Formats: sequence, structure tokens, C-alpha cells
Amino acid sequence: MVVHIRDAVNDLAFAPREPVEVALDRYYAPDLEWRSDGVVKDRAAFGAMVAGLQSQIVSGGVTVLDEHIDGNRYAERHLYEATLTDGTTLHREIYVFGEYAEDGRFRRVNETGFDVPR
Repeated sequence: MVVHIRDAVNDLAFAPREPVEVALDRYYAPDLEWRSDGVVKDRAAFGAMVAGLQSQIVSGGVTVLDEHIDGNRYAERHLYEATLTDGTTLHREIYVFGEYAEDGRFRRVNETGFDVPR
């Protein structure tokens, strides 16, 4: 089993159908280290952040531009678009570098991104 960031983002942010912890178990190892623009979160802190974001997202999606898997290494670039409850629309390009655990879930995720003009 190998997971992909687009599936995790869709299941956690844009189409949540189950409790956050259930979806986290599918995509992220218990010892997850998630880093975004220098901010590091463990799996519990990442899950709390995701739970908070779910109530703010009305709709959105991920468009994968590039994806590469080499052994336990993962690299991906995607466009992230989201409409929030306050009407704000986010358009971001995100770069992701990750490492898989033995079971194919993400153990480490490093991401950075920037706003894309519309």
C-alpha cells in the first residue's frame, strides 16, 4: 500500500466522510512529523489543525502537477483551491517532499507553497 497526498487532502479537507482520526490512520503513520514553512507538528497537532480547518472549508480540490515515488521517498507538486465559509478563495501551489513508513503511510511530510494569482 502506498498513499498519495492528493487522496489525503481530499479525504481530510474537501470530502471528509469520517472522523479525522480514521482518515489520519489511513494516510499517516503514528510517528508523523509534518512540517509546513518551518512549522513542525506531530500527528496529534496536525490532526487538531485539520479538524479546525474542516469547519472552514466549503469546497475545493487538488490538481496534481507532478508526482514521483522512489522507494520510500515521495515528491509532489499540486494546485490547491479552496473556498472558505467567509467567502475567501485560496489558490496555492504546494510542493511536498515526504518519506513513507514501512507500511506505506507517510512518516514525514515537508511542504511549502505560495499563492497563485487568479
